Amino acid sequence: MTLAPVGRTLTPMNVCDATPLRPPTLTLVHRGRLRRLTDVPPDRTLLALLRDDLGLTSVKEGCASGDCGACTVAVADRAPDGTLRWRALNSCIRLAHAAHGCAVWTAEDLTRDPLITRHGALHPAQQALVDAHGTQCGFCTPGFVMSLFVRYQRRGPDSPLTHPLTREEALQALSGNLCRCTGYRPILDAAQAMTALPPAAVDEAALDALLAEAAREEADADPASDAAAAYWAPRELRDLLIARARWPQARLVAGTTDAGLWITQQRQRLPQVLDVTRCAALQRIESVRDTDGTQVLRIGAAATLHDAFAALQRHWPTLQGFFERFAGQPIRYGGTLGGNVANGSPIGDSMPLLIALGAAVVLLRWDGSAIAERRLPLEDFYRGYRQTDLAPDEIVGYVEVALGDGSALPDVVAHKVSKRFEDDISAVCLAVALWRDREGRVAEVRIGAGGVAAVPARARRTEAALRGQPWCAQTVRAAAEVLQAEFEPLSDGRASAEYRRALLGSLLWRTWLQSADPAPDMPIRLDEPDPWHTLAQAVVEART
Repeated sequence: MTLAPVGRTLTPMNVCDATPLRPPTLTLVHRGRLRRLTDVPPDRTLLALLRDDLGLTSVKEGCASGDCGACTVAVADRAPDGTLRWRALNSCIRLAHAAHGCAVWTAEDLTRDPLITRHGALHPAQQALVDAHGTQCGFCTPGFVMSLFVRYQRRGPDSPLTHPLTREEALQALSGNLCRCTGYRPILDAAQAMTALPPAAVDEAALDALLAEAAREEADADPASDAAAAYWAPRELRDLLIARARWPQARLVAGTTDAGLWITQQRQRLPQVLDVTRCAALQRIESVRDTDGTQVLRIGAAATLHDAFAALQRHWPTLQGFFERFAGQPIRYGGTLGGNVANGSPIGDSMPLLIALGAAVVLLRWDGSAIAERRLPLEDFYRGYRQTDLAPDEIVGYVEVALGDGSALPDVVAHKVSKRFEDDISAVCLAVALWRDREGRVAEVRIGAGGVAAVPARARRTEAALRGQPWCAQTVRAAAEVLQAEFEPLSDGRASAEYRRALLGSLLWRTWLQSADPAPDMPIRLDEPDPWHTLAQAVVEART
């Protein structure tokens, strides 16, 4: 899909003065056939399309922000590596056109889709909920069904159809779904019991053929004129950057896990949208060599949070628990790391960790004849509250994390404090990357913090207080004082400024407790005014 010939002068088009923009045809794979929908507005949500246009009313709008999971649908498409990808996604905040070329299921489709064997009978995910009495009012139940259906389809070679889920696997699969009335025990029972029921399988060969047909239609699409550009999702990086240069006023989106709220909560209209998530180059995650030979993990801006976190976890396995607390699975399946970074929210959980890892952001633009790059340390990318250094014709292209030769990776610890364990926004997030020498001194340290300033921030003064010092209780106690004074957090509905300040010290102390050798076996008393002071003194006395 080519947006402009090489060398063409790119003149921004004023949407307000132009002829009303016409969106492209939206093609879905649904119930064993292609469904072609025309005149779907670029800012129409997938939920609205399914409920209002297709009459699939099992999918519900609860919170309209991707938190409750009542809107969850199953989506299948081709992953960047070409394999079939199954995802549970929040349809209330996902744009309808983002599902172009994908297969989509709601709860009512599971008994009506000819691609699913046992046509007409309840799917095991549904039957298990019935048998376990896992529903009461029923409003949230279709969302639970779809999350379980996706988990049923995502089984791998080590988790065959006959292998029941563990309790932990069931909790992870349902981390994006909330129920107010039933309680989770019968729902989790159903998740574990569904693989014991008579199996139901999707005819993946037929599904592959339909997805390929939808892809051919997209490849053959010919945007005839500028007036047709209501929704662009180019597959080639060059075309994407040319479109960005030509239409800087178009709303740039990725997974819309936050931008979707502009539509559902703020009632904004998006007359022109530029979607980066189909760009093949920006979906890649790969190890590359920097100009100085350093190994770098390059994560494309369109890579999902799920895939990006998996890549980081391969180098730092201890981060698994932190990643599982990032929202819920549907957000991690749909959202992108580049979108989280470009959003600029001071409570975005990925940025404190990336700052601690010394990540850089690579900005891309079309200079009229070629792709131009600009690289910034991530902490320098933010200029103010939700303000970044991104120029109107630029996009976030990649996030790069230096790995060196792989033998001297830092110890990394990340903490998140929120009212809910998962599927929630942080009150405070703190990430620490620590390099220690053979004598146990802090050779180097980087600390990223979220929720305590107008931007995701680096705690430079605290780093200076730690650098060159022995990694011990006295050092950390002194550094905790510096960290508390380094930021001026605000009070809001999630936490008071005083609480956030206290958390900073407590989380740094927790970092030391987790890494101390041997770790002190002492409880933390939350009713003490300065718990890390008390613990530090006790540890010192015990060792002297």
